[in-house]
Amino acid sequence: MKSKRSFFMILLFVIMLIAVVVCVSVTIGAVDISPSDVAKIIVNKTAKKNIFVPGWEDKTENIIWNIRFPRVIMAFIVGAGLALCGVLMQALTKNSLADPYVLGISSGASAGAVCVIVLGWFSFMGGYSVIFGATLGAALSITLSMKIASIRGRITSTQLVLAGIATSALFSATTNLIIYGCHTGSDKTKTALFWMVGSLSGATWGKVKYVAIVFAITVVIVFIFSKPLDVLLLGDDVAETLGVDSKKIKLVIIAASTVLTGVVVSVSGVIGFVGLVVPHIVRNVTGSKHKRLTPMAILVGGLFTVITDLISRVIIAPAELPIGVISAFFGAPFFLYLIRRNSVSRK
Repeated sequence: MKSKRSFFMILLFVIMLIAVVVCVSVTIGAVDISPSDVAKIIVNKTAKKNIFVPGWEDKTENIIWNIRFPRVIMAFIVGAGLALCGVLMQALTKNSLADPYVLGISSGASAGAVCVIVLGWFSFMGGYSVIFGATLGAALSITLSMKIASIRGRITSTQLVLAGIATSALFSATTNLIIYGCHTGSDKTKTALFWMVGSLSGATWGKVKYVAIVFAITVVIVFIFSKPLDVLLLGDDVAETLGVDSKKIKLVIIAASTVLTGVVVSVSGVIGFVGLVVPHIVRNVTGSKHKRLTPMAILVGGLFTVITDLISRVIIAPAELPIGVISAFFGAPFFLYLIRRNSVSRK
């Protein structure tokens, strides 16, 4: 990125593209609704009064305001959150192959959520039990990955990625064992399958609210530590020389990523590769400075997930594919490309 002007031009273009995609996503679905009605409904609901005289049925208003619009907003926040976690994980490991999915955090969170749904763990926490279970599972998975990757007290980025892949497989197997081994009712089993493949069909304004709060707090933390994150990319030894407490920064990264991933997975299930693909593409445009990388990754991550969710809803309408399937179709080939490129660069 050569200048601030070009960066802001690209940022403005992405924001405009997001606005267009959001409008299309709210309009298109199993029931097509005119863009003008969509706009009028949103304005009326936002203003909490009838600025426009309703010329539509009540069910149309319900579809837009209580089903599609919160789902689109949730898709954006989920994608932005996963992209942000990818930025943090790649700064932690100094490896472009790292993200919450590859490092096993998403699989751990999914296993925790399934334990709550199928086995009834943490039921004393009421409506927050799934969030707590997913966050706890995410924490256990990243802790296990780091323990496995530790060699003589040091953790190399390559070892962490390999350990994360193994941890992800372990927690995915645990999730499958719980679902297919515990016959506790078909409804619970179907609900648990949701966490394995990813879906945003359960989005509500209540869920949007608490995910947005956790996401906003994480964004603030990342911006506060943006300069130390830049220094961390130079290596632990250089960071210590420049007066940056690398252990403290890594602890902040792990804590923020774990909590945000746990909360995101608690509402969306496992959506792979968003945190891998988006930060890598954005870094090639903006560079590695986190003051530019972070906002762009957040916007592009949200845009990517809104688009994939739209595809999942319309490709076999009126039924829908899990969003995790669509994201994997984009992400898996890109992951293989990164592995091959990294292998070639080392020769």
